[in-house]
Amino acid sequence: MLKAMIFAPMSRNIGSIGRWISKISSQPIRESLTRTMASAVEGSSSSGGDKKNLLATEKSPYLLQHATNPVHWYPWGKEAFSDAHKENKLIFLSVGYSTCHWCHVMERESFENPEIAKIMNANFINIKVDREERPDVDKVYMTFVTSLSGSGGWPMSVWLTPDLKPVYGGTYFPPNNRYYGQPGFAQLLISLAAQWREDQDKFKESGKFIMEVLDRTARLSAPDTSDIPGEEAIAKCFAQLAQAFEPRYGGFSGAPKFPQPSNFNFLFTNYALHPSSDDAKRGLEMTLYTLRKMDQGGIHDHVSQGFARYSTDEMWHVPHFEKMLYDQAQLTISFLDAYIITGEPRFAEVVRDILTYVSRDLSHPSGGFYSAEDADSLPTSESLEKKEGAFCAWTYEEIEELMSTPVKEGSETTLAEVFCHHYCVVDGGNVDPYKDPHDELKNQNILMEHGSLEETAEEFNLTKEECDLALAKGRKILYDERQKRPRPHLDDKMLTAWNGMMLGAMAKAGSILGDEQYVQRALEAAEFVKTHLYKDGKLLRAAYAAPESGVSLGSCISGFVDDYAWIVRSFLYLCEATLDTTWLELAEELQDKQNELFWDPEGTGYYMTEKGDESILLRIKEDQDGAEPSANSVSSVNLVRLSPLLERPDYREKAEAIFRLFSGRLNKIPIALPEMTTALLLHSNPPVQIILAGKIGTESLKNMLKTLHGLQIPNRVLLLADDNTGSFMYARHKSLNNYHPKSNETLAYVCHDFKCSLPVSKPDLLKETLKTHMTASLMRNLEM
Repeated sequence: MLKAMIFAPMSRNIGSIGRWISKISSQPIRESLTRTMASAVEGSSSSGGDKKNLLATEKSPYLLQHATNPVHWYPWGKEAFSDAHKENKLIFLSVGYSTCHWCHVMERESFENPEIAKIMNANFINIKVDREERPDVDKVYMTFVTSLSGSGGWPMSVWLTPDLKPVYGGTYFPPNNRYYGQPGFAQLLISLAAQWREDQDKFKESGKFIMEVLDRTARLSAPDTSDIPGEEAIAKCFAQLAQAFEPRYGGFSGAPKFPQPSNFNFLFTNYALHPSSDDAKRGLEMTLYTLRKMDQGGIHDHVSQGFARYSTDEMWHVPHFEKMLYDQAQLTISFLDAYIITGEPRFAEVVRDILTYVSRDLSHPSGGFYSAEDADSLPTSESLEKKEGAFCAWTYEEIEELMSTPVKEGSETTLAEVFCHHYCVVDGGNVDPYKDPHDELKNQNILMEHGSLEETAEEFNLTKEECDLALAKGRKILYDERQKRPRPHLDDKMLTAWNGMMLGAMAKAGSILGDEQYVQRALEAAEFVKTHLYKDGKLLRAAYAAPESGVSLGSCISGFVDDYAWIVRSFLYLCEATLDTTWLELAEELQDKQNELFWDPEGTGYYMTEKGDESILLRIKEDQDGAEPSANSVSSVNLVRLSPLLERPDYREKAEAIFRLFSGRLNKIPIALPEMTTALLLHSNPPVQIILAGKIGTESLKNMLKTLHGLQIPNRVLLLADDNTGSFMYARHKSLNNYHPKSNETLAYVCHDFKCSLPVSKPDLLKETLKTHMTASLMRNLEM
């Protein structure tokens, strides 16, 4: 069984609570499993079988998936809590998301089962939560589950008292006692219902104690030093990543393998700032090798573009087929960084590949970006049951039939032979049966590149160009054929944080690749955010696709701290791409609002949630960079970048306060916070200020910008002196009045460590000036 696993930082000091919970919960459950099902179903319910499933009026695609279940689901809210008190029942909380494979499995096995639904309806108030829509609810109870079991994942299943205090939980439960030693879901429901009827005081006492312990342990201790973690933390982060690196296929773990773009970001930034360091060079090698292996592997969809969530094996071959927007966004940045540093065209091609997929399949007509595509789909339109990977996998016979024509005129070699050789397609399928526990991929092939284009060309006596055209033709044939298949479910929810990630990636791609269509797409997404997700000076969490290309806001959930952090970063990228400081002004407004709503004035750092929601029992500060970097990590980078750009020393002070708060983790296990360690890198290297004295729209300014965007200078501060003395930036930087454009010529000034270069007017001279400054900075760092 494969479940999305998460790191459990909150449980680092509470092994005892896990053992304690297990003792008070599991033993009575085991003792109760022998009781008869009838005794549990006897409980009466005023929400009996005629009560309508309340999810039908929700907007979340995940909740709507469950709207026709025989379970009487409630959305998270006052009505459910009130009924739990009124009917004196435990709450069963089920948390997942619409493209979660194991969520679908549990729905099919248990929530669509009338007998199990009868037990649930008679004995519990059943609440369904979309973790992407309500990450606050998910985080509170995932903290409990990981403390209980040492790991977590989705679907998450938790039993709560009517006061919302957890008493038992886990992830996926099979419908009966059949494997992995897990209690069957039906028997577990019966046992908990019986225990609740017999000894409610014990449950309430246990729930209260559990929350008290979780509250204490979830709080980050105040740092015992005023020192900011330094070079030792940065060196240790590299050392831990180097130790975790898997040298055969790349990546930083065994199977299952996740992309982990935060690791790439740290290693690329470290190399850019210390290009002569042996560690930095080694880090660059690890990152480039991993990205190349991912590109070749089955985790990369060679037919419809984009990347799957993760690989179930160590070779990046057999993916978990769901495609998430946040992976596309973060990997776009990673491949762009690889392209800037190496100049290799293939990395730019992968960026265009990802953005083709996002623009085509994850884009709303109004400019927003959808959340994800499912892993599961119907194998044929006549099929009744979905299978994982059905949309993406191929039999050998299918490809033989579809590509039976000669690879080129006069050749006896078929297109299929070349294609199958290059993409490892074999008769009987190329999927390891141990990576396919439910035989959903039996006899199927997942495309993975066997070797280089040159090697395949040589194998079939083709030129490189002929081979490239042949493979492109084969991919197009499969793409067209795939469109005839039933499509996977699309989660058309548009999350603010993930839209921020993607519009920022689009803007950066437009800048680096010199492609205006990406900048325009980023602007469309930014306008979407402003129009639909920014109300009364605050961000909302999500918008939803409505009929006829419309947009609905649903229940208008307030934004969380990650929504602010990612929109701030995206507007920074957009300002750099367009030189329109309107986006920088908005970034500052949102950063100040984030500070107002989420900053802890006593313990420092950002809470995940605002004050005021009594249903959220813990205000948590995330301290782990996982599939998405934590908001504290993203914000620390934002604050370090914004401080010199806006002349806001208070922003730098907040970043330093975050570093102190997380100093324990940064000094001991910085691999848990690679994005925050990247912020430390930027903080420890003085910014390179680049002032361009020129006019927007001139070729000279465009050429200078092209040069800048083609260089990896992560600590740069870019300012435009265009004689618009009443503008936002002139008000912040009085020194801009000293720089003036000359007709159609753009002059560039580079300032670093309080020293400025003589102006240059040619892009190649600007490049040389920047290299000189960076080399001088490196030498000073080595001397210190």
